Amino acid sequence: MAHRPETAQPAPDADERELVLAWLDHLRESILSKLEDLSEEQARWRPAGALICVLGIVDHLTHVEWRWIDGQMQGAAVYRSEAEFSPGPELTVPDAVRRYRDRGVATAAAVRAMPVTRPCTDGSGRDLRWVLLHLVEETARHAGHADATRELLDGVTGR
Repeated sequence: MAHRPETAQPAPDADERELVLAWLDHLRESILSKLEDLSEEQARWRPAGALICVLGIVDHLTHVEWRWIDGQMQGAAVYRSEAEFSPGPELTVPDAVRRYRDRGVATAAAVRAMPVTRPCTDGSGRDLRWVLLHLVEETARHAGHADATRELLDGVTGR
């Protein structure tokens, strides 16, 4: 079983927004590390139909950030599709990585441009602070899925 060294955790930061963004970025990179050295076929592999393929996790999380930041925080029209969990051949691993990293940059820019107390546009009573913590929770949950899928695929653990 191959083991990759863990990535360094974000440094403490007195600024709440920057600390949460750093943790979100840390989790994104952890997930992207699970795609390293995988073929297109391996990136789409699921153990006996269980869990989510690593490529699907990256695609899903890209959409999650888009729905929450552009949709709930900025009022853009967004949608949800089960297809994001099982992307077709038109989404390659390099494209998914680029899109996820670009989405992270867009998320950070939007988050830095608004107060953490800004309410969601849906009238739910949630605000940007809630959305950020939810994005960390959602990303961490799927990081666990990526860990399990990659270990079952080829034994690689860590990072």
